[in-house]
Amino acid sequence: MKLLFISTSVGAFGSGVGGGVELTIQNLAQYLLHRGHRVHLVAPSGSLSPYIPIVALPGALHSFAQNSDRGDPIQFPSDSVVAAMLQYAYAMQDRYDLIVNFAYDWLPFYLTSFFTTPLIHFVSMGSVSDALDHIIVQTGRQFPRRLGMYTHVQAHSFGDPQLEVEILGSGIDLDRYVYVESPADFYVWIGRIAPEKGLEDVAAVSAQLGIEVQIFGKMQEEAYWQECNALYPQAKLHYQGFFPTEELQARIGRARALIMTPKWVEAFGNVAIEALACGVPVISYARGGPVEIIRHNETGYLVEPDNIEALAEAIGRIDRIRRSKCRAQAEKEYSLEALGERFLAWFQGIINGAGGSKL
Repeated sequence: MKLLFISTSVGAFGSGVGGGVELTIQNLAQYLLHRGHRVHLVAPSGSLSPYIPIVALPGALHSFAQNSDRGDPIQFPSDSVVAAMLQYAYAMQDRYDLIVNFAYDWLPFYLTSFFTTPLIHFVSMGSVSDALDHIIVQTGRQFPRRLGMYTHVQAHSFGDPQLEVEILGSGIDLDRYVYVESPADFYVWIGRIAPEKGLEDVAAVSAQLGIEVQIFGKMQEEAYWQECNALYPQAKLHYQGFFPTEELQARIGRARALIMTPKWVEAFGNVAIEALACGVPVISYARGGPVEIIRHNETGYLVEPDNIEALAEAIGRIDRIRRSKCRAQAEKEYSLEALGERFLAWFQGIINGAGGSKL
């Protein structure tokens, strides 16, 4: 297959600004290229990848959809990078069998019917905007099977039980993650430093229990980081930075557990499967994608959302989790091959004629 991927429009690919969807694109492309398919990625200027040939285009980056109010109208920068990426895709579409959009933006969905080469969409987040919800649902109704998502809980957030969606999950290159049987005495939290990730709750439980929590991820909002530390001055939070896969897994593998505290509906939670691959149990609020990843009482704990006491109680019994079961779950459910084959089946179905317009 000849495939053109359209990257996220919130930052350069490889910068970490795009969060988990960057990892998904990277891992998926790696598998497809290994299988002999051709994959190109169109992305904002400054984008880098060790695997994927990139067409980098200038243009103004878009703001994060989750940072706007639900009822806000759609707005575009005057020199929109997503418009530039779509213009390129439209001009080059005859060279490809399929165009796969990973940008969580209004314009790609709206333009679906204008392309002759099928334009399909991997939706990387749950519902955050009324206008985006409307165009995503409209696209799904008009073009059955053209929408792919991580999880069922993500799909349900859009409020249309009749919406036809391919549930594709995620996956990682397990060979790049080293299993660690014996942990050290610290915990980890991984994610963009932004309010929807709930870092303040980690600060609260750290202060309450006196535990060390190492923080990994893109420093998106410095003021928010300072606020979390000011609210809980006794917390033992240590910001480590943003690291590529090899360095990240080497640093988190010795953690007693990964703590996840999302304040929104996480579409998936790639950091959860990265932790499991290292043998690290996961403690998460029972909200969003982690609900479909973590096996409660076996590879971690799901606790009542926003309940600090429940979070603390789960941390207190983390040693009951066998780390070997965490790695075994990652190997069974989240391998690179499993990810790639799910996407290939979806792509092949579209190319063979499924997913055309109902109109």
